[in-house]
Amino acid sequence: MPRSTEPRKARVVRLVLGDQLVHDHPWWQRVDPDVLHVLMEVRQETDYATHHIQKVLGFFGAMRRFADELRTHGHRVHYLTLDDPANQQDIGLNLQAVIQQSGASELGYLLPDEHRLDEQLKRFAATCGVPVQVADTHHFLTERHELAALFKGKKQYLMERFYRLMRQRTGLLMTGDAPLGGRWNFDHDNRQRPPKDHVPPPPLLFDHDLWDLEALVRSAGVHTIGMVDAAHFPWPLDRAESLDLLRYFIAHLLPHFGTYQDAMTPHHWALYHARLSFSLNVKLLSPLEVCQAAVDAHLADPQRIALAQVEGFVRQIIGWREYMRGVYWAQMPRYADRNFFGHDRALPSWFWTGRTRMACLRDAITGSLTNAYAHHIQRLMVTGNFALLAGVDPDEVDRWYLGIYIDAIEWVEITNTRGMSQFADGGIVGTKPYVSSGAYLHKMGHHCGTCHYNVNDRTGPRACPFNALYWHFLARNRERFLSKEARPGMMVRLGMPYRTWDKMPAASRQALLDKGDDLLRHIEDL
Repeated sequence: MPRSTEPRKARVVRLVLGDQLVHDHPWWQRVDPDVLHVLMEVRQETDYATHHIQKVLGFFGAMRRFADELRTHGHRVHYLTLDDPANQQDIGLNLQAVIQQSGASELGYLLPDEHRLDEQLKRFAATCGVPVQVADTHHFLTERHELAALFKGKKQYLMERFYRLMRQRTGLLMTGDAPLGGRWNFDHDNRQRPPKDHVPPPPLLFDHDLWDLEALVRSAGVHTIGMVDAAHFPWPLDRAESLDLLRYFIAHLLPHFGTYQDAMTPHHWALYHARLSFSLNVKLLSPLEVCQAAVDAHLADPQRIALAQVEGFVRQIIGWREYMRGVYWAQMPRYADRNFFGHDRALPSWFWTGRTRMACLRDAITGSLTNAYAHHIQRLMVTGNFALLAGVDPDEVDRWYLGIYIDAIEWVEITNTRGMSQFADGGIVGTKPYVSSGAYLHKMGHHCGTCHYNVNDRTGPRACPFNALYWHFLARNRERFLSKEARPGMMVRLGMPYRTWDKMPAASRQALLDKGDDLLRHIEDL
């Protein structure tokens, strides 16, 4: 992409952020030579977190493709590359310069999906000196504050209630007012792990040469994490490729998606997951078209693509994804400070390298560093589970998740991390903490057989760390779960493990506590 020159005269300047690549937005329905669309690569966005190199390249690569497509359709575009001499590396400063240089008498921008950018653009709009028009991206199926209104006066937000409303609103998997198949949720059917010799279809990978873009990012001094083969960048960068990825998922992966969506294997990093989250989160795809494609495939061939497979996928998109966005706008900015357990431990350094003897964690972390991706169970029940059991500061967990995944944007990252994964919100999102001993990891994955540690041992020198840490976590937080700040009924939901704990001989309980203390003292050596 050539360097931008000083923008020509325009009546209206419109800002398009890197996660607002909406192909069918009303802004693009009519070509207006008096409208100048502005996209920019800025250090403000590369530096607010330490991002995976694939994340930086993915966003910039997709933005450049989108700018070219706008130009192809006749729209005027001013694109500031990272190395443009005119780039002041700040959205507000760059916008002000473009407004002044173009002589624009009006500014337009699309509602940001991150609180920090929303506040920044509000402040800029109040001082920029021209009228400002704000438009919706029309991407999400709910308004920003719809969930807050739905659960007004409630301490907890019930996702299942929200999900059913979304099913009724969209008509997806519905027969009149009733759910198709007579059930709203098939989650219980979707908890299998594949046989060890099971070979899923390979993930669809693309082959983009982004070597020059990587060199630009490196030469600019942007600090990143992770690995990339920039000459063969594997992620979709435009809508056509995103649709190809969707079609591949429907044809080859959806028939087994639900069955194995919670499974983990060191042999196949993508399994049956769609890997559409990056395309969705930069808005190259819409949630409704993705769900409708899956539903249509089921209706066309229900023998090949069973209802349970599709319902599990639809629930992820119009259930959890829309729900988490609603929680974000209902709870920010105070949500970012929630720390129900008061956890303050530093994130182990091996989270940034993968150098741990725990096989499931090593695989999840090295896979994340290699692919800028991990599926939801790896995020929730491996890395997230360990961080919660170990009492890691949720601020540190947030920074890691926000940086390492190509699909991580704060509205979806912080609600899943601080809410679902770390239970730092005290139960706004989750009904109970998502914690487990090694038994669950063994049940859902194939890592334990080759691990340095023994999943069946609790307190020995090579006992699986998840075992003692699980009981240590429950024991040290018992009173907190009984506090008035806890979600109502918490101890009922945790009744079974606490009954098991109480039935243990005192010596066994003490051995687990001592083992947990030792593990936490030597956490860097695990």
